[in-house]
Amino acid sequence: MKSFRHELWIEAPKRRELRNITPTVAECLRKSGIREGLCLVNAMHISASVFINDDERGLHSDFERWLEKLAPEHPHDQYAHNVGEDNADAHLKRTLMGREVVVAVTDGQLDLGPWEQIFYGEFDGLRRKRVLIKIIGE
Repeated sequence: MKSFRHELWIEAPKRRELRNITPTVAECLRKSGIREGLCLVNAMHISASVFINDDERGLHSDFERWLEKLAPEHPHDQYAHNVGEDNADAHLKRTLMGREVVVAVTDGQLDLGPWEQIFYGEFDGLRRKRVLIKIIGE
């Protein structure tokens, strides 16, 4: 069995951002030479997420409103975690959106369903963070 590992570094220019990373993951798969297997993509920071959904602007706005409703950023003092920090909401948003995805690799392609794309969700940006792409198979 072969294994391929890549660290994708992302620096979001604002506190929150959703970024489609499907092309980058697909390029890693191409470089790996793996034709059949599994591809793991996970955020390596507790205030960021990796998830699969549709790349549609309205849906992204819906995510933003939904997450803000469930875990509003302000006021910062509503969270016990925010003693010397201001990112408790980002931790909660990450928990809601998930840490990682696993996608089947079939015939050298990401085996995604119709409209499915892989996203990086940043909830406490303005600094560099890592995404791990790990592909195993033959």
